[in-house]
Amino acid sequence: MAAATNPTALALFLFLAAASSAPSAAAAYANYTVGGNSGWLFNETTNATSTNYSAWAASQTFNLGDYLLFNTNSNQTVIQTYNLTTYQACSVDDASDDDFFQYGGGSDQFGEALSVAVPLTHEGTNCFFSDADDGVQCQSGMRFQIDVQHGSGLPPSLNQPPPPPYATPPGPGAADSTPGTAVNAPGNSGSGGSGGGAGVRGAAWGGVSLLLATLFF
Repeated sequence: MAAATNPTALALFLFLAAASSAPSAAAAYANYTVGGNSGWLFNETTNATSTNYSAWAASQTFNLGDYLLFNTNSNQTVIQTYNLTTYQACSVDDASDDDFFQYGGGSDQFGEALSVAVPLTHEGTNCFFSDADDGVQCQSGMRFQIDVQHGSGLPPSLNQPPPPPYATPPGPGAADSTPGTAVNAPGNSGSGGSGGGAGVRGAAWGGVSLLLATLFF
């Protein structure tokens, strides 16, 4: 005679089976090419940008962890700031060092093609402009601002803890002193943490299998 099935164990089994088969809610991050196919370019003959960057930005939705890709050349600059005064001035001359960040490919050749990737790590207003030609490019429309939403938050690759503070190396007479404790930051496998999730799921299923064996048999 077959043993009676425990309804509680059966319900638990079905719930866990459904949960394990559901797709992972992994965060999806996007790359946006600034200006689309027009790139981040300025025509110095006509004093015109290759597209309307404010209109392009207004048609997009940006989240933390997304990237902006600037397809440009060394005739333009890519400056990011969170300060509206700096943005409206089209210049960093009066800005403090921590008020802006200028991206570039390290080229000193005029007109050399560059591709600049900028991660969005600051929630809220982000402003971008080119201050080349003494601000003329920016004043002619080579600028835009965006509102970065929280979305799924920063991925681990952009959310690392700061490095430990600098410690002065011990002198020659410190050989017998108590060694310090090394603290390692969590590693990043580059796969969005999926490997760790698989290990947790495997351990959980091992415990569940033991529980079900006890309940059923």
